[in-house]
This record gives sequence, structure tokens and C-alpha cells, in this order.
Amino acid sequence: MSDSARDFARDSAPDTVRDSAPARARLADVAARAGVSVGTASKALSGGGRMRPETRERVLGAADELGFSPNRHAQSLHTGRSWTVGLMTTDGIGRFGIPVLLGAEDALGAGKISVLLCDTRGDAIREQHHLRALIERRVDGIIVTGRRTDPRPPLTDVEGIPTVYTVSPSEDPRDTSVVSDDAGGATLAVEHLLGLGRSRIAHVTGPAHHAAARDRAARTLKLIEGTGLAPASGRVHYGDWSEAWGRRAAEAVLRTDPKVDAFFCGNDQIARGVADTLRERGARVPEDVAIVGYDNWDAMALASRPPLTTIDMNLGEIGRVAALHLLSAIDADETQPGVTTVPCRLIVRESA
Repeated sequence: MSDSARDFARDSAPDTVRDSAPARARLADVAARAGVSVGTASKALSGGGRMRPETRERVLGAADELGFSPNRHAQSLHTGRSWTVGLMTTDGIGRFGIPVLLGAEDALGAGKISVLLCDTRGDAIREQHHLRALIERRVDGIIVTGRRTDPRPPLTDVEGIPTVYTVSPSEDPRDTSVVSDDAGGATLAVEHLLGLGRSRIAHVTGPAHHAAARDRAARTLKLIEGTGLAPASGRVHYGDWSEAWGRRAAEAVLRTDPKVDAFFCGNDQIARGVADTLRERGARVPEDVAIVGYDNWDAMALASRPPLTTIDMNLGEIGRVAALHLLSAIDADETQPGVTTVPCRLIVRESA
């Protein structure tokens, strides 16, 4: 099209058409609205730089008011960042991985960083495949999470890429890990039952080779024995993380210690199985026997009869803290080696 034809087409277009598409807000417009320099506005929007919190908030508010959307491609070329973070999980059903992901997204959202979810399904080959893909995408950092609390081997070939491990800590103490306080969670459960006046507390949990089962059991025994009592039936009952095991374990405890007045269970599935057996045996929950579960998995805790009092691992907070550690490593090259422990919460419902 010739210049004269373009001029004619532009001049002949109705004013309403020409005026209907307002000019796209520029970074300079945001800076002017917030009363800061263009450089400060750029740092505030990227989540980087050191500035007063109110300055960053003022810039973010101005960007929202003007409908400013940063050009991520241009920013990537300028800063060398991809504005993406990988989240690798071994938790195929998402029971633990999704809450961690949501917590991380809440913390990363202020910097407009996208999260790429990679499910390794606990397979080492699949993990390497996803890791290569994340490296090729030049992600700014990686969060690793799992469904078990046992320490795991660190990722390989990630030198220069900030990495934070959650739920399952890294075996390397130089790495940054964020985990739930299992011992603290068990303390909340047992102290709640003792506070209700229960004195014959049974502990039914998962496999003894799982760190979560061992750690919670060790703290439970210490607390019960510290009051001069003994656990109902005289021992910890290790088994599976399943309702079926909860039902079988409850039968075994009732046979050996009919006066049991409370169960602290290693997860909500076990607790729901225990509740089923108690109901079938005519025991009232919580009047005769109280039950406390673990995980605060809504699908189990709320569907149980009655709904379960349980321990929440605070997975969303774990994800949020992990993301903040990751941002510190990305923006300021400040790593925090070692393990950060996030407290659990007691969620009181009708079972205890």
C-alpha cells in the first residue's frame, strides 16, 4: 500500500474507531504516576532492587491503575531472566504438591513470575527429563517438593540455578530446605488429647521406615511417657497410610486395651478407618473415644463421621516461605543454607 493510500485510509476512518484503542501505558507513564524514576519503577515491577515497601506498593498501584503490562520478552533480553520458576514434585495426585504450588504462586505473583509444574511421579528418569527441560527454558529458579518427609538426594547439574527443597529436605546441608515441623505437630495433637483428660492414648501410624511416621511416633511416646502414662496397648502401631489399616489397627487396640480413650493417627486416612471401626463397635466419638488425625486433607477429614480434628502441615506457608527464599537467591544472590521449619496448626472439629 502506498503512503497516500495509508493516509487516506487513516483519515477516512471514523473518529470512534481511531479513538477506541487508547495508547498502551508505558513504563515512563507508571513512573510518572508513582512519582519515581523509570529505573525505580522497573525494579519495583520486576520484584528486584532495594527500596522502601511503600515505594514498591506505590509503583504496583500505579501500574494497576494504568493497566500497564510489562513486556516480558524485552525484560528477559535486558535482565537475562526468564520470569519463570520450575516446581518439580513427586506427588502425582497433588495432595501435597498443589498446596505448596499455590503458596509459592502467592509469593511469586507480586513479581509476575510464572510457575511451571513438573510431575516426576517419583521416577528418576522422568525427573532428569523435566530438569533438562527447565534448564533449556532458562528458568530463574527451581522449587522441589514431594509427598514424603524423608531427605532426598539433591538435583544434579543445577549449578547457578537457585533451588529450594520443600517437604522432602535435601540431603546436602548446604542446600536450602523448607519443611513442616512434624515433632511440633505431634506435640499439638497429644497435648490437645491430654488437655481433654484422655489418659489411654493409642498411636496408629504409617510404615516405620517413613521419617514422618518415626518422628511423630517418637515425640508422641516422649510426651505420653513424660506424664507418667503409657501408650494404650503399650506400643506404637505401625502399618500403612490407609483407611483399611486404621480399621485393623483399631480392632487390635480394642482387643488388647478395651479402656482406650483416644487415638492419635499418623494421617487422616488412618483416622477415618479408626472412626469407622469405633462406630461399628458402638463406641461414641468423641464422648467415649477421641480421635485426632494428621494432614487436614479435606476429602478425608470432612467426610469422616464425625469430621476429624487434625493437624494441618501448613503446606501453603511452606510454599510461600520457599518462594521468598528463592526470590532472595534470584534477586540478591542471598542463599539461606540449612532447614527452615514451618509450624503446624491444630484444626479442631467434632472428633476431639
